[in-house]
Amino acid sequence: MRDLMLIGLYSLIAGAVVGLAGAVVLRLLRGRSITVHVCVLLAITVTAVVAGVGTVAQLMFLSGHDLQVVLVTVAASAVVSLGVGTVFGRRLAAAAVWAAQAREQERRMEAGRRDLVAWVSHDLRTPLAGLRAMTEALQDGVVADPRTVAEYHRRIGAETDRMSSLVDDLFELSRIHAGALRLTPTDLPLADIVSDAVAAVTPLAVGRGIRVVAAGERWPMVTGGAAELNRIVSNLLTNSVRYTPANGTIQIEAGRDAREVWLTVSDSCGGIPEADLPRVFDVAFRGTRARTPEGAGGGGLGLAIVRGLVEAHGGRVQAGNITGGCRFEVRLPA
Repeated sequence: MRDLMLIGLYSLIAGAVVGLAGAVVLRLLRGRSITVHVCVLLAITVTAVVAGVGTVAQLMFLSGHDLQVVLVTVAASAVVSLGVGTVFGRRLAAAAVWAAQAREQERRMEAGRRDLVAWVSHDLRTPLAGLRAMTEALQDGVVADPRTVAEYHRRIGAETDRMSSLVDDLFELSRIHAGALRLTPTDLPLADIVSDAVAAVTPLAVGRGIRVVAAGERWPMVTGGAAELNRIVSNLLTNSVRYTPANGTIQIEAGRDAREVWLTVSDSCGGIPEADLPRVFDVAFRGTRARTPEGAGGGGLGLAIVRGLVEAHGGRVQAGNITGGCRFEVRLPA
């Protein structure tokens, strides 16, 4: 019993010394990865065992043969432990990175929701105030000149259409985020989709002197929902028209490689600040004040809807700068 107590005491002292040294090492390595910390912890544990065994052997409690047996066993266990620890540490590090990215994504989404509420409240309150003022002016007979009355009617119709479009965008975005979007995949000529989208955006472009050019002769077929694909192209074109200065040019190109169908929309907007590029597809993001023109309209939902619809088709979309402007590229599975 006395020998066992001495063995335990000496092993505890040796392990404590190794543990203190290990604590210093861990403090020096506090900026390193989780994998390094796990491996160091395992190494400290094994070293503590070896130190205890060596101390006991030096005090003649173990024979030379028994010491070799114990050390070989500990060495084998150390190899296995370090291997398992390395794998576990890497998985733990990957999980930590994923969790950090998820938290950052959640933070951005929450900020986007707050911005969305603020923008939508502003975009609805302002035209509603104008509509109410014009309606009261017409009802009270304050405006009687036929030309002014006609202008009031035109402006009321335009503001009503804009608010209706905003509500439609909100509904579409809610369907995407709720997972309620149901696609009906069909093989469609991309040329027809682009043609319809160009026709829809032409009045807005002509009003600002902007040319919309569909380059290329051989347009590929694409598989997807007709309405959703049309919405993707229309939103990209509308976004480019809003940010392209008067007398600018917007060019649409498309093609197909081994695995994907791609479509690009290039404009002469002057480019997007590098800091804004990762956020252009976020909900309610409208860019810097310097890039956002007066009367650009919209609730900052168009590109967010584009990303949602593209991802619903199993594709991806990205934005980048080119000389004098920017380019949006959509890639869908062929």
